[in-house]
Amino acid sequence: MTTDTPTKSEPLEIFLATVPGLETALQREAHSKGFKNAKSTPGGVTVTGGWPEVWRANLELRGTSKVLVRLGSFRVQHLAKLDKRARAFPWGETLSADVPVRVDVTCKKSRIYHDKAAAERIEKAIRASLGVEISTEANVCIKARIFDDMCTISVDTSGELLHKRGHKEAVNKAPMRENLAALLLMECGFTGGEPVVDPMCGSGTFVIEAAEMALGLTPGRSRDFAFEQLKTFDAKAWQTMKANSILDDATSDVRFFGFDRDSGAIKMSTANAERAGVMGMTAFSRQSISELACPEGEAGLVIINPPYGARIGDVKKLTSLYSSLGATLAARFGGWRVGLVTNSRELAKATGLRFGKNTTAFSHGGIPVKLYKTQPLPFS
Repeated sequence: MTTDTPTKSEPLEIFLATVPGLETALQREAHSKGFKNAKSTPGGVTVTGGWPEVWRANLELRGTSKVLVRLGSFRVQHLAKLDKRARAFPWGETLSADVPVRVDVTCKKSRIYHDKAAAERIEKAIRASLGVEISTEANVCIKARIFDDMCTISVDTSGELLHKRGHKEAVNKAPMRENLAALLLMECGFTGGEPVVDPMCGSGTFVIEAAEMALGLTPGRSRDFAFEQLKTFDAKAWQTMKANSILDDATSDVRFFGFDRDSGAIKMSTANAERAGVMGMTAFSRQSISELACPEGEAGLVIINPPYGARIGDVKKLTSLYSSLGATLAARFGGWRVGLVTNSRELAKATGLRFGKNTTAFSHGGIPVKLYKTQPLPFS
């Protein structure tokens, strides 16, 4: 059986990994950005295109955590077969001989069940084919998934996870990842044209992502990617793409507000906003929930990631916080929509706010949580 690899004339199958539960939100973003054949699948979204589309996905998509490119697949029933197929695989079409590589293998429901043994076979094949150094510290990663005796080879084109935008250094204890924050903003209907308030802003992720979206800034503008070390990379075309993505006259009259009772969080948020280049349209202030006031101007979105009731007894302790939050919003934020992330229906109910029946379930920090959303709050 021959190895199934795309020809140069065939479009690549590109996998956009994301938070399980938010695949549909990422699919909508990919479609809105012009990516072709966007299809939701468990754990991400598949699109098709050439290598420039791979670069653009890393540069422009806010909701993905990694961009993988499928290089080929072949059927294997034992390690000797894997060794043979791997040695015949066209590694030289993608990998450069002078760039170190690491190999990551997962085996499920297959006769080959030993991940490490399978990885060793692929590593030896790559080394024999190109003389490439195999290193656990390498930025370029080949991923092999052996499922039901079918081995699928992909390359991770991102390198570091894409929530690391490259301009945020300060984070708090339980940071909201940027790609997750962006998808939750989108799930709340935010498109960049309305103000956003985060009453518990932590390191400012929701506020900064919202401001960047309003300005049309590309999330990958400040960082490097693993694809820059692949044989398929065209540095001149990449620089042109990055230059064309910069909006010279990007402005917005919309403002974005973050509050937190912790002065350290406000300091972090301000520093992060400055590095991201959105200081002019963001404001961060030390303030408790009871002091929260509605900004002047048009109504917008309040989005909150408050503490969760992760342990038995926590829900009871947090009820007063959620109750105070809901009372403040109901009294002072008429016309504003609310998005609330929590792991407890009881805590969401404690706010007294009327959340819609449709929630978005996902995992945050290993905890199953949901995004609860309201319609515009009534005026009190």
